[in-house]
Amino acid sequence: QLQLVESGGGLVQPGGSLRLSCAAFGFTLNNYAIGWLRQAPGKEREGVSCMSARSSWGVVTTNYADSVKGRFTISIDNAKNTVYLQMNSLEPEDTAVYYCAARIGSCVFPIRQSEYPYWGQGTQVTVSS
Repeated sequence: QLQLVESGGGLVQPGGSLRLSCAAFGFTLNNYAIGWLRQAPGKEREGVSCMSARSSWGVVTTNYADSVKGRFTISIDNAKNTVYLQMNSLEPEDTAVYYCAARIGSCVFPIRQSEYPYWGQGTQVTVSS
């Protein structure tokens, strides 16, 4: 059974940092495109970042929403079968439930959520003083 489990959310002050984790069970993340999405209260879920599956040439591509470029970084630890979202310089506007999702294929941005069949349960990130 394919499963994604997020962790690492919490309460942080503006300007602070958090690292979200997305651990995969039942499949190898390296063969999938991984997306991070978020949903703030009263708003639609939006794509934050994605990472492609490693190509046959060993290339991995990443994409970011304009609102998080320069502040968020997506990465993968193949040994742990886990994808991370490092979030720095957090702002109150980053408050949301964050989800990771997986699909076979490339990292296409903006993320088309209907193309991601595998989802985690979400982790809450709250940025507040």
